[in-house]
Amino acid sequence: MSDRLSVFKTYKLYVGGKFPRSESGRVYEVTDAKGKWLANAPQSSRKDARDAVVAARKAFGGWSGATAYNRGQVLYRVAEMLEGRKSQFVHEVADAEGLSKSKAAEQVEATIDRWVWYAGWTDKIAQVVGGGNPVAGPFFNLSSPEPTGVVAVLAPQESSFLGLVSVVAPVIATG
Repeated sequence: MSDRLSVFKTYKLYVGGKFPRSESGRVYEVTDAKGKWLANAPQSSRKDARDAVVAARKAFGGWSGATAYNRGQVLYRVAEMLEGRKSQFVHEVADAEGLSKSKAAEQVEATIDRWVWYAGWTDKIAQVVGGGNPVAGPFFNLSSPEPTGVVAVLAPQESSFLGLVSVVAPVIATG
């Protein structure tokens, strides 16, 4: 019999490029469609959410100042990396959602296509959304979309991987 105490693994968040512990210290089990354990995830609190917003506000200036071309390069690089590890993601999506390998492969391919699609839109959004506005007078009124603050997105539970990318990619594309 050993006199050692067990050392429990601490599951952490990812906020502002660091791995802080959640305030509550609690975790919950992430399970697949059949109820089989996949992972443990930290349970966040309101303070953890506030800390994430503070970190996002600190990063806002750098990211919102990035050129559309640079944002497009980042999105396209994510698509390239997913393409290189497609078989791993197919396996993960199939296990997590209880899909067949072919359905999971379709979902992963759609996810990669979604990253590429938004990468292509980064330098076109200003032309489509912005423009000249009619005014009564001898002057011009032009509008140009620009980032104004931090946003929070919630991913749908169905089609979790594609759903997450569908809400995150437009936010990244627009700065």
